[in-house]
Amino acid sequence: MGVRDEQKAATREKVLEAARDLFNDVGYEETTIRAIAERAGVSVGSVFTTFASKAEVLSHVMTHRLDELYAEFDRVIPILRGSTVDRLCSIFAIHYAFETRRVKLFLAHIAASYNPSNEAGVTPYGRNPRLSQMLIDVLADGVRKGEVRADLDLNLVVETLKAAYAWNYRMAAAAGGNLAATDMSAAMDRQIAMIAEGWKPR
Repeated sequence: MGVRDEQKAATREKVLEAARDLFNDVGYEETTIRAIAERAGVSVGSVFTTFASKAEVLSHVMTHRLDELYAEFDRVIPILRGSTVDRLCSIFAIHYAFETRRVKLFLAHIAASYNPSNEAGVTPYGRNPRLSQMLIDVLADGVRKGEVRADLDLNLVVETLKAAYAWNYRMAAAAGGNLAATDMSAAMDRQIAMIAEGWKPR
């Protein structure tokens, strides 16, 4: 990597770190590109050289954070035990514990996903291939163990689970971002148990 590439990478990291903190502290709508540039110690032009828009900055902030989360999952997944329901509950509990560290940031990510004018460089909530594959793997293992119906549309179940997961953040929003991860996990556990009634072998 040349000097210019190193400087570009360093600027990108500074922008992502500054944006992450501002989105969580003051909110996505209230944060401007100028504020991000000032916090990062770079010019506004440098931000726009790296990212096309504020929405794209948010998208990259979330993707960047997921590297940390899935490094944790790489350690945990091989040792997860229990039924299909137990394993799914554990996966979502870990997600809630991680995202509630910066819950306002995650709420911004969900809200931005409903913006119809998102650019090509923006990855909205729900398009996380790692989470989707993880859930598919657990459900497919449940099929092999006879816990999950073989004729089930696994992709539809995954979409339903992710929708329930995101919906529970309404509780965090109503509480002004001050809600324990355990409260949302408890709600998710009940939802998974109900959904599981539909996938039991007949």
